[in-house]
This record gives sequence, structure tokens and C-alpha cells, in this order.
Amino acid sequence: MLRRLYDWTMGLAGHRHAGTSLFAVSFIESSVFPIPPDVLMIPMVLAQRARAWAIAAIATAGSVLGALLGYWIGAVLMDTVGQWILTAYGKEAAFQDLSLRFAEYGGWAVLFAALTPFPFKVITIFSGAVGLSLPLFIATSILGRAGRFFVVAGLLWKFGVPIRDFIERRLGLVFTIFMACLIGGFAAVRFL
Repeated sequence: MLRRLYDWTMGLAGHRHAGTSLFAVSFIESSVFPIPPDVLMIPMVLAQRARAWAIAAIATAGSVLGALLGYWIGAVLMDTVGQWILTAYGKEAAFQDLSLRFAEYGGWAVLFAALTPFPFKVITIFSGAVGLSLPLFIATSILGRAGRFFVVAGLLWKFGVPIRDFIERRLGLVFTIFMACLIGGFAAVRFL
């Protein structure tokens, strides 16, 4: 099953609309969608290493624009959509405490979430809800997301063939590590 899913994703990564799909996934991941864009970006770079930098730029642009949607959800729709999303991530009761911490560490929180498997959408919504400086939010989102996506693209560009071989030989292990990071990010939200 994993092999078929991997082969399907690699096929999608080489499709002529893969860039549009990556942009869309990156956009919605920053505000509501739980699956990170790396799921599509990594196979795209492995399939088209010469386009690594363009692929990272697409993921960054989609993610930062999606982060602005998350910010808007927090700023304008907190009582409806924002509350529903926070409830889905188990953070509705922690809003007050997080609001106080955000006043002091908001920029660092955005940067941390943008660089790590931590669910970025939680931080984008909190940023809007507590009124984090929009220029600071945009700057840290760009810095963090570009840092994350360009480092991944650079590593895949430089070491793509051995990485692809490793992934294909040890697909079960790679999937397990990816899922552990994804679940770990969501678990980190619970302890925030």
C-alpha cells in the first residue's frame, strides 16, 4: 500500500499541474489543513531536481499567503471559524494563557512554527486573534517558511539521488519517521 501511494505521489510530482497543487496545499496548510506541503514538495524536488529552487519558492509563497488567511481567521473570525479550528486542536481553553505569552514571544513563536513540524496554522490563527504586529508576522513567516523549504530543497538538490534511493529502499521507515514528526507536532500543541 505504501509503495502504491509513493508511486502515485511521485507521478503527481511530475505532473504539469504539480506546482499549482503544491501552491494550493501550502496555502491551505498554513490556515486549516493538517498535512504539511513537504508531502508533495519532497517528491517534486526528487522528480525534478533542476527545479528545486522554483519548487521551494512556490511552497514558500503559498504558505505565506495561507498564513495571512490564518491571521485573518484569527483577527476577524475568531468567535466562529477560529474557535472551531482551535477546538479541533484542543487549544480552546488555553487561549487566554497563550495570548499573554504571545504578547512577549509572538514573533519567535511564528518563526519556530514556520521552521518545524509544529502545526503552523495554530500560530497563524493565534497571531491574528491576539493582534500580533502584521509586519512582524509577515517577516517571520517569510523567513521561517523560506528557511524550511529552501533548506529541504537544497538538501534534496545536492543529495537527491542517494536520498531517493534511501526512501525507496526503506519506505516503511521513512513513513514511520514522517508520521512520528507529524504526530509529535500535533502533540506539542497539546502541551503549549
